[in-house]
Amino acid sequence: MSQAIIIYDTRSGNTGMIAKAVEEGMKKAGIEVLSKRTANAKADDLAGIDAVVLGAPTYHHDLISSMKTFLFEMEKADLKGKVGAAFGSYGWSGESVQMMTDTMKHIFEMNVIEPGLKILRRPSESGLKQCQEFGRTIAEKIKEARK
Repeated sequence: MSQAIIIYDTRSGNTGMIAKAVEEGMKKAGIEVLSKRTANAKADDLAGIDAVVLGAPTYHHDLISSMKTFLFEMEKADLKGKVGAAFGSYGWSGESVQMMTDTMKHIFEMNVIEPGLKILRRPSESGLKQCQEFGRTIAEKIKEARK
């Protein structure tokens, strides 16, 4: 079975809600998923996986520090060609998703899903469905890459 890991952090719980819904979408599509907060994630967690999905809110037009720290940890893993995707919540600007996407694409040379998923503030019911659909999109990309 294909495997993916979601590494995320959340300040007010919104990005955590998104992470859970993305995970549900991936699992419904037949992907084995492990979710971890950035503080508990290590480069070793990325060994043998098919996809890395990153989630972080935008805070003052930037990534939160815990995700920045984890991006340095990710450098220890060989992720070239693996599927990558990013999501996050935001209040007014949403730059974090593009920052994570650019890092996966240009630094780690991953096969990135673009655009990433940005959800304004707390996801509504329709927003959560959009998150699940993003999870299914990631699952399809993983299956396509494994062919």
